[in-house]
Amino acid sequence: MAAQVQLPAVPRSVGSFRHDLDLSISELLGLLDLTQQVKQSRQRFARALEGLYLALLFEKPSLRTRMTFELAIKQLGGDCVVQSGMVGEREPIKDIARNLARWTDCIVARTYAQETVDELAQWSAIPVVNALTDLYHPCQALADMFTLREHFGRLRGLKLAYVGDGNNVAHSLLLCGARLGMHCTVATPAAYGPRPEIVEAACELSDETGGSIQVTTDAFEAVQQANAVYTDVWASMGQEDEAELREQIFAPYQVNEALLAQARPDAAFMHCLPAKRGLEVTDAVLESGQSIVFEQAENRLHAQKALLLTLLQ
Repeated sequence: MAAQVQLPAVPRSVGSFRHDLDLSISELLGLLDLTQQVKQSRQRFARALEGLYLALLFEKPSLRTRMTFELAIKQLGGDCVVQSGMVGEREPIKDIARNLARWTDCIVARTYAQETVDELAQWSAIPVVNALTDLYHPCQALADMFTLREHFGRLRGLKLAYVGDGNNVAHSLLLCGARLGMHCTVATPAAYGPRPEIVEAACELSDETGGSIQVTTDAFEAVQQANAVYTDVWASMGQEDEAELREQIFAPYQVNEALLAQARPDAAFMHCLPAKRGLEVTDAVLESGQSIVFEQAENRLHAQKALLLTLLQ
């Protein structure tokens, strides 16, 4: 049995965390509050997952995601086993899910395809956490929202400008930012924008919260008066064969000093890391006083602790 820890009033309808919308707005806000408590008092939660064991499945290489999940589990008093390699090659995913559900208390999966996480959750009797797929990076977005709130003291009304590839990170930022009343702008080359259905969902959510969503091909327009400017690599894992072409297409979307100067004077620069310095961002911007990338990286640990507490308490 896990040691009982008094947690904030977070609704317990959460089962698996396959994508951002598996958390309601109230759950999302509660999780951000819990992240603050976890960050302020590590010892308070040191035995919260005592006696619990989690399975980590990693198809992709990882520094921040794997390290922060392993550390989160162990610092909460639990333990984990890690399996690297493709999920579903040796046996059906539905069999893997049902085996792990009989041995462990939660599955954390970093996979190439969203369908892998969805199928694990479909067949698993324990929570499944999306630690990154081709469509979403919800744990990153949780840490990013917490980092922005920590930095600016609020989220509602902030303008977040994302510049670069309309990838999994962009999708999760749109879905989270829309539900928190933020003004989110995404600037990408014409053929590399976020998925239309995700943009549509984010627009509908922002209508309810007083936020706004804009998608454009103009990077300079996107960052005008932004509170935060965010970018990511132009070629994600699995897109290595497109890297050279993407470097040419995305060159106008580099976050450099000139682009960042279009944002507010106190704007923060954000990146989920790892960064390709000299491509999507200059070294000068990444190392500047406006950069909060390592705060984001630290907060992955705290946000993921809060997520595990929410799912497993």
